[in-house]
Amino acid sequence: MQKLGLGDSWFVYEGETGNHSTRKTGKLERSRKSPVCCVRKSVNILNGNTNVQAYVHRVASDSDKRQAAFTVEGSYARRTCKVLDESKRAVAELKRKETNTKDVSFGIEVFQLVVHPGFDPGFAMALVLVLDQMFT
Repeated sequence: MQKLGLGDSWFVYEGETGNHSTRKTGKLERSRKSPVCCVRKSVNILNGNTNVQAYVHRVASDSDKRQAAFTVEGSYARRTCKVLDESKRAVAELKRKETNTKDVSFGIEVFQLVVHPGFDPGFAMALVLVLDQMFT
């Protein structure tokens, strides 16, 4: 993950796998892969929708800012948000962990990530990490 410039945007890169050391130096080298997506924090004053937390753009279509691939709506601070696709269908949800007994209370850092069928759970977790960087 890399913060982009002075604004509130982050690039998300694919994780590294395997041993990336070179034979000559023996040092680990970071792979030069393209970012998976760009996540832009919503500026509620400009867009008029105070429910949108962030916009997720695929890098291939990042130059076309008119339509985001996904939007994150709700409140990350309260751990109640949804990732919505272009058709406004929920593909992942962040919920506070609840208990059936009144004597047990979980803190704000204990939450559930519910990933709907067909959506990549690794990508959903990457979005949670970006949101944590944006809002903490």
